[in-house]
Amino acid sequence: MPTHWLDATIAWITAHPRAAGLLIFAIAFCDALAVIGIVVPASPLLFAVGTLVGLGHIDGIYAIACASAGAFAGDALSYWIGHRYGAQMRGLWLFRRYPQFLDRGEKIFRRHGSNAIVIARFVGAVRPFVPAIAGMLRMSLRRYVPMSVVAAVLWAVAYLAPGWIFGKSYEAVAAVADRLALVVLALLAAVALVWAVVLYTWRWFSRHADRLLARALKWTREHPRLGRYGMALIDPNRPESASLLMLAVCLFAIAWAWGALLTVLWARGGPLLLDHTVRDAMAALRNPLADRMMAAFDTLGDAIVLGPAAIAALLWLLFRRRWIAAAHWVAALAFGFALTGGLAWLLPPDAHGDAFGVPSLEVTMATITFGFFAVLIARELPGRDRQWPYMIGGALTTLLGFAELYLGAHWLSDVIGGMLFGIVWVLVLGIAYRRHVARSFWMRPLALGFYGVFAIAALWHAPRTIEATLARHAPAPPPRTLALESWWTSDWTRLPAQRTETDPLRRWELDLQYAGSASALQRHLERRGWRVQPQAGWIATLGLLDDDKSPAQQPVLPATLDGRPEALLLRRALGPNDALVLRLWLAPEQLQGATPLWIGATQQLHYSRPLRVFGVWRPVADGAASHEQLVKDLAGLPQQAAVHPASERPVLRVRQR
Repeated sequence: MPTHWLDATIAWITAHPRAAGLLIFAIAFCDALAVIGIVVPASPLLFAVGTLVGLGHIDGIYAIACASAGAFAGDALSYWIGHRYGAQMRGLWLFRRYPQFLDRGEKIFRRHGSNAIVIARFVGAVRPFVPAIAGMLRMSLRRYVPMSVVAAVLWAVAYLAPGWIFGKSYEAVAAVADRLALVVLALLAAVALVWAVVLYTWRWFSRHADRLLARALKWTREHPRLGRYGMALIDPNRPESASLLMLAVCLFAIAWAWGALLTVLWARGGPLLLDHTVRDAMAALRNPLADRMMAAFDTLGDAIVLGPAAIAALLWLLFRRRWIAAAHWVAALAFGFALTGGLAWLLPPDAHGDAFGVPSLEVTMATITFGFFAVLIARELPGRDRQWPYMIGGALTTLLGFAELYLGAHWLSDVIGGMLFGIVWVLVLGIAYRRHVARSFWMRPLALGFYGVFAIAALWHAPRTIEATLARHAPAPPPRTLALESWWTSDWTRLPAQRTETDPLRRWELDLQYAGSASALQRHLERRGWRVQPQAGWIATLGLLDDDKSPAQQPVLPATLDGRPEALLLRRALGPNDALVLRLWLAPEQLQGATPLWIGATQQLHYSRPLRVFGVWRPVADGAASHEQLVKDLAGLPQQAAVHPASERPVLRVRQR
């Protein structure tokens, strides 16, 4: 969502587009410098610059030129440093502590020669060091300069292009699918965060396992009474000692975090401020397309999805006579379910009917199922491949947890508590399992069976339960506070005049208020040329990529008001690429009695194909022509019109006969 800081930055760049080139040059220059380039977040910064290019605030060719010049200048300085100091660079503190930076860069350079200048531009942490290595190895300027120019230009185009494309299509899509884009970006960010935590935690322990094991052994010798318990985990004669130590350290840290979280929650006796903030933010992001996607992800923790996969794994373990592994597998699932269910039974429900502070059962069981299955198979994988089961489990559990937050099924504290509780139980069982089970396990059929059955069950179950899930987590009905006659005469001004959006482009005028049956209004307008469009789902939305369909066949994407989807969407064709639409939602305050009250927005839409990739109907300014046409088409129904004091725009009030 736009912020004041972003608005100020865009305003400054719009007013000083040439000066913005210095900022682009500085970003690329710092990213190319040895050492400094490791910590400069060039990718997100250049994505933001590309977005501004797409939005028209910066000239594209100028941005590419500045980024290329900055990258070339940074590489040139790195080359000079390498040429000037040569092998002495290895004596710097950074390279003494992390020699792999130079070693990896030198390996790429020796394997690919001058082409390494171009290749390294797209190889993450190695990027700032290859020019320095070229200088260290006395690569001639005749060979270095042309390759560096090519690398800088290609890199600038590649890093600006995603943001450029995003910005170019943003205004067209954001006007009708802004919440969907924000939900997808937030979901990807959550999955990426968990993925990175699992990946880098695993890699850190892998690199430091021997040193940690040596320190632990030294501690056990200095504290013989307590040390004998530690020695049971880190027996130097056992090849699994390093893994057991890693599990034990994680168990201590995560158990402490889970205990601290529960203490804070139970001491407060209710949701934290952060819980309310996250729930309100998620409610503001509700969108019909995102609703269906999140409802599908919410089924990942259902027993009908996890159960068949767990049973398939158990049957394979029994078939292979892995009795101890099968017993640990049953214990992991059964005791995890019993403990979580027991907490839900012991604690009183909150105002929403939930036992607040209890780990989410679905998130807990998903964490235990995927986590302990990773313990079963990861030890049989070679090297770094052992991290993949944990990363897959973390990603799937994150999808489930995010969906529960989005739908309002659980508080953030419940979701995090469920993950932490599940991880603690997995670590306890993991340590016990590793202590009693020797290596040698044919895990490939087990892994294929478990993940395959899970995928089949999820794909079969999700489409059948989406509607029920959405109905269960639908927003609360609006309060009935208005009397019909008082609404008709004065209280209509209590209803909003615009959508509550931060971006002015999406703050549509709500210029219709209607009391009566939506189907009666629909029949009246259909006699005057309006046509109902069913709410666009994912299949219809993906059809926007089909350029063989005419604009009349392409759907108008849905929109929300206060988290509620449109109850009715009517279209009236104006031409091959233009149409009027009327969007109707339940009003945020309802009439006393059984008569529903609706609030709506009229718009003129134009069909366009941004970047010639997809088509979209987007709102355009029409000088109130769409509102005037609606007034004409509603002739014959009791109606009044007046200017809303909050917007100074006319609002039409209509009653059913």
